[in-house]
Amino acid sequence: MARDEQLKERWDLVVDKLSKQFADGDTLDLDAIIYLIGVQELGQPHLKFKKDHKLDLMHIAICRLLEPYGYYEFDFYDDDKWPHYKVKAELPHLKAGEQSVLMKEAIVNYFLEAEYIQ
Repeated sequence: MARDEQLKERWDLVVDKLSKQFADGDTLDLDAIIYLIGVQELGQPHLKFKKDHKLDLMHIAICRLLEPYGYYEFDFYDDDKWPHYKVKAELPHLKAGEQSVLMKEAIVNYFLEAEYIQ
């Protein structure tokens, strides 16, 4: 199976499973999935988050997702137990479609590693 086909198949599986689990079957988009990963990485799913914290959660997720690619490195947890990352390498300038593919690949790898999908 071609790499692109495998990514699409696995991405569709992630979207389907998460949508059923968290959105009553409504299809979650890329941003919603990134947000869910941020909540997972924070480890405090019972909290209610304000808009600025939602953006922070998405930033946590992006850092965590791109860590295996060498762009970020976990640094520390602050007093509120929020993870902080430091930049290891500048992200390349990518077109919107290329950014989307990179994030989808990173998300698929995240859920493969977590054994949420196979």
